[in-house]
Amino acid sequence: MKKSLTEKIFIGFVSGIIFGLLLGIISIPSLYEDQIVLFLSFGGDVFLKLIKMLVVPIVFFSLINGVANLQNISSLGRIGIKSISIYITTTFLAISISLFFANLFQPGNEIDTNFEANNINVSNPPSFLEILLNIIPNNPFDSLVRGEMLQVIFFAILIGGALSSTKESKTLKKFFVDFNNIIMKVLSFVMLVAPAGIFCLIAKTFATQGLSSIIELIKYFLLVIFVLFFHASVVYLPVIKFYGNLNLKKFFSGIKEALLFSFSTSSSSATIPITLQCVKNQFSVKENIASFTIPLGATINMDGTAIMQGVATVFIANLYGIDLFFTDYVSIILTATLASIGTAGVPGVGIIMLGMVLNQVGLPLEGIAIVMGVDRFLDMLRTCVNVTGDAMVSIVINKSEKK
Repeated sequence: MKKSLTEKIFIGFVSGIIFGLLLGIISIPSLYEDQIVLFLSFGGDVFLKLIKMLVVPIVFFSLINGVANLQNISSLGRIGIKSISIYITTTFLAISISLFFANLFQPGNEIDTNFEANNINVSNPPSFLEILLNIIPNNPFDSLVRGEMLQVIFFAILIGGALSSTKESKTLKKFFVDFNNIIMKVLSFVMLVAPAGIFCLIAKTFATQGLSSIIELIKYFLLVIFVLFFHASVVYLPVIKFYGNLNLKKFFSGIKEALLFSFSTSSSSATIPITLQCVKNQFSVKENIASFTIPLGATINMDGTAIMQGVATVFIANLYGIDLFFTDYVSIILTATLASIGTAGVPGVGIIMLGMVLNQVGLPLEGIAIVMGVDRFLDMLRTCVNVTGDAMVSIVINKSEKK
């Protein structure tokens, strides 16, 4: 039976842990051990360079397409403004909550020997006003080349907005859609080597760091799950119960099909038809509202992904012994919130977004390999959180329109 890519990545992850631990335990001549570690480093670096190569184009083109497709805002007006405001607010809360708990529990902080952060120079952090000013690029093309993600996001939103408001832009829209599809196809090619890349990176990590790394990875895994449930319980459920005036048991019973489908596919976009059916049939959400809020939510509501990014960023910073300043946290919040607009709701896109956040605060992308092996299950859970948020916003907007 042919194994799926997820199974192959998991096998590569587990095999890397076993091989790395054995390499650290078994006594072999240091020369051979150094050569093996060097080979593993090369294999891991190849995979990382391929990921780095795609971060900027994926974010740039998916954002342009996402914003350009928000043309319904002009016709729906009030509904559009309220929907976008709620989605962005919940994403802002999600990343803020995740950073709070990550700093409270400090995953990755118990490893005695720091990981080596290659070519990472931590300079004095800029002020808050400088961060806001730096969002606007002096030269957007230079920002694309250098991978300045906040500036890339800002420029992409402007282009997407211009395309959305220009009637004579069908050819250009098609160009960006086609190019985005090509980039996503390239990503699928790159992911074919992910199992080998993950094996090399993880094997090198555990060969040099030992068993303590596994304990900290479990701590990270459990913390992300806790924050996902905390966010849903504290942000979504009170709104559904008290504003939507819905019994929580009835709410979850009404969206259970969407939750099961989203958990299985790890894709908000693939779950759109099921979620639409649930909110219209189970909660009597009007057609014109549901047909806007659900696709919009699949596009810009990435609360679960934002939670993973917040915890993973602190986890990786702790692994490499790099201190994050207040302005770094501001950058993380802004980047994760803005990047949620237009990001494709497909499996694994959170890892690409995590690479963007790590770039923004100067953390090594090697850290992605540490969390990628357990990311599939977390991806399934955070997609459920995203879909729950989509349903919540649809119910809220429907109720507000009745009033």
